[in-house]
Amino acid sequence: MTTKALEGIRVLDMTHVQSGPSATQLLAWLGADVIKLEAPTGDITRKQLRDLPDVDSLYFTMLNSNKRSITLNTKTDRGQQILTELIRRSDVMVENFGPGAIDRMGFTWDRIREINPQIVYASIKGFGEGPYTNYKAYEVVAQAMGGSMSTTGFEDGPPLATGAQIGDSGTGIHAVAGILAALFQRTHTGRGQRVNVAMQHAVLNLCRVKLRDQQRLAHGPLAEYPNEDFGDEVPRSGNASGGGQPGWAVRCAPGGPNDYVYVIVQPVGWKPISELIGRPELAEDPEWATPEARLPKLEKMFQMIEEWSSTLPKLHVLERLNAHNIPCGPILSTKEIIEDASLVANEMIVRVPHPERGEFVTVGSPLKLSDSPVDVTSPPLLGEHNEEVYVGELGLGDEEFRLLKSNGVI
Repeated sequence: MTTKALEGIRVLDMTHVQSGPSATQLLAWLGADVIKLEAPTGDITRKQLRDLPDVDSLYFTMLNSNKRSITLNTKTDRGQQILTELIRRSDVMVENFGPGAIDRMGFTWDRIREINPQIVYASIKGFGEGPYTNYKAYEVVAQAMGGSMSTTGFEDGPPLATGAQIGDSGTGIHAVAGILAALFQRTHTGRGQRVNVAMQHAVLNLCRVKLRDQQRLAHGPLAEYPNEDFGDEVPRSGNASGGGQPGWAVRCAPGGPNDYVYVIVQPVGWKPISELIGRPELAEDPEWATPEARLPKLEKMFQMIEEWSSTLPKLHVLERLNAHNIPCGPILSTKEIIEDASLVANEMIVRVPHPERGEFVTVGSPLKLSDSPVDVTSPPLLGEHNEEVYVGELGLGDEEFRLLKSNGVI
């Protein structure tokens, strides 16, 4: 029987909405036993953005696969005693409440490590220590304050949010890295530790190339940007590649909102591109032959490529460019992605049975470990595992279990 990478690791998951649940779902996929502790009313996303009445939303189901759910009112004395016991039995505890919420519950880091010196206690917050510490953070707030929005969009337009959830799920992935490192260090020290990840910090880490360019600005304009004017901060640069090779999204037939291919023009790719677009003479023309000659004329260069690409469907453009090893990618819509046979084959688009909604489509694990395969299972119903955990594992009697229910403790 195949064991999983994190088999034997128990995670007390006190997270909600997206940043925390995205982290604990990855830990569950890696084989940890993730016990999602919810208030008796449940994670708020169970009821948000519902597509079916009285059924857990896709927002919830797509972030909570492979977990067990228990309910607990931590504001009651008995609830606090049970939480203490759960902490004692866990290897990892993860939370993403507002700053200080767990402390106010009576569970400071000092108290938690007194209960269990081996526990890895991870917190996801909006910001680090400083003037923003107590501010509320959401996905796009983190993008705004981490450097993403000011550098996304076109020069003459407003700052834009990216569709990728780099503030929430991006922070969740950073949290997983910290948790795994702390678990590994524990094998040498025998001690747990505190893991703190801030959403602003995670977004900034993902925007480091823009800070690279901020420093390069001190030595003059950024030649590979399509912008004509530069001030003292990195401008929005549309679909410029942000790397050492120029790239742009060029229009394809029949001209729908996602009929584009993103093309990168490397020095070695210019000759085959010039032939494909019917301008082979440009491969030798000193005005176009070198990257240095093309750099001031990037807009014109991509315009010529687009005159060719706009007559062909994007998948034909993809095939023709790839035949010459020219880096490119079609802009795939959400509909195309959810129907993509290769993503299904790679178990990145998976169908999961659900006891109430029947079946739903979700994103599979992007982490592929040869000895730790992932089978995405249904997310738990609210409190589905109360009896299994409280009676079967914590050893509470049947009578007390009934009383906990009737007294509103669980």
